[in-house]
Amino acid sequence: MTPSGTNPAPQPGPPSTPSYGAQSGPPLGTASGPATGPAGGSVAWEVLLPAASAPARARGRALQAALRDAVRSGRLAPGTRLPSSRDLAADLGVSRGLVTEAYEQLTAEGYLRSGRGAGTWVSGAARAARPRVRDLAPGAPGVRADFVPGTPDLSLFPRTAWAAAQRAVLTDLPHEDLGYPDPRGLPRLRTALASLLARRRGVVADPERLVVVSGVAQATALLALALHARGTRAVGVEDPGSPRHTALYAAAGVTVVPLPLDDEGLAVEALRSSGVRAVVTTPAHQFPTGIAYSARRRTELLDWARSEDGFVVEDDYDGDFRYDRAPVGALQGLDPERVAYTGSVSKSLAPGLRLGWLLVPAALAEEVVERKRTTDLGHPTLDQALFARFVERGDYDRQLRRCQRAYRERRDTLVDALREHFPGARVSGIAAGLHVIAELPARYGPQERFLERTSAAGIQVRALAQYAHARDEREPGPRLVLGYAHVAPARIRDGVRLMAQALADG
Repeated sequence: MTPSGTNPAPQPGPPSTPSYGAQSGPPLGTASGPATGPAGGSVAWEVLLPAASAPARARGRALQAALRDAVRSGRLAPGTRLPSSRDLAADLGVSRGLVTEAYEQLTAEGYLRSGRGAGTWVSGAARAARPRVRDLAPGAPGVRADFVPGTPDLSLFPRTAWAAAQRAVLTDLPHEDLGYPDPRGLPRLRTALASLLARRRGVVADPERLVVVSGVAQATALLALALHARGTRAVGVEDPGSPRHTALYAAAGVTVVPLPLDDEGLAVEALRSSGVRAVVTTPAHQFPTGIAYSARRRTELLDWARSEDGFVVEDDYDGDFRYDRAPVGALQGLDPERVAYTGSVSKSLAPGLRLGWLLVPAALAEEVVERKRTTDLGHPTLDQALFARFVERGDYDRQLRRCQRAYRERRDTLVDALREHFPGARVSGIAAGLHVIAELPARYGPQERFLERTSAAGIQVRALAQYAHARDEREPGPRLVLGYAHVAPARIRDGVRLMAQALADG
């Protein structure tokens, strides 16, 4: 009960139905004129009702956000007249001031318009946008077996050690390291990486010329821009080779010139006659053929660079993984002034980390660093400090050993399965890396038919020809590039079996 002669205090929350209409003049309308019912008011009441029950301190912001979202989404269409602040406040059970403030704020932002005595309307400035979230990450749902090369086993990511390093870094990182970093990277990480790369890959690693980048893709883009600034308009690329190089160099205004390979690596005579003064190579484990450049070819390649005042870009994408003996050292170690060296953790940890490095010749260093500065102001410092600790404590070496054991087992499983289900198959490129080349006998061809049958069976494979600029007009059996690092041994065996079954069923 309430004292005699007083009115009960207003209770929070709206009544069961909105009250505007009978006492507030004509029904609400739209831009075309008065409507037959309170359409705009009903929508406003419905979309704002949940916001009215927000905590008192957040209620005003919640009302504004709900009203803004209703205009953006099109639930309140342009030209819709909104109820008066008094009526809407009464129906929502909130103070009139909150509604007035929401109207004023959205009017200032352009979502609403109002005039003295004319009411408040939804303006035409905002355009309804259909909310749509797409995932453009590579993926193929419904695939029964995936042998596409380029992906490591993401389940091997060292979550426990990484989390421990992250906690330690967050505890110990100096405050100043959270500011804008040296565009080359934190000195601590550059020092750790220089030591690691000199020890494992035989490079000449000066921390002053080491740039931390978002993977080999950014390293390539930075080099392309630096070469373009020096007047370079074309670079040589291996054929067959990585298709990504074409797009990365094209974005910098540099065209690519495909250059053939022979059994020792890039054909130097074709390189000399091409007229280019820069060439992109994968000498430790050529992608996709799997050959390692011979010592003679490495020397010839460097002689060409010196005679032309040119540069070699060395993409050491999987140089840490060699199974028959110690990995072949990087080409950069023979001439750091002519070879730009790139690598990343994409195969050893995870590509989603977007973390790599670039050792740049002195002639390109200033331009590369400035391009890195203007591109992103430097790599995230927390990620750099974390990886530096990971390297310093030996966790990265342990991860590489773990991956190498797993990938060697998977390589052996794939080779055995191919021999069992495709008698006569020739497998090459098995000494290193994360993929093999499988040349199947002609009876399994033609290649287009093979690819159609395996694809229809839900098996993803890539033909060697898909990485070539020039089409091979021969009619051999299928020549495949089969990645195995991301596939468990049991699935490798099953996938090869399914591949053979798809051909037999056809």
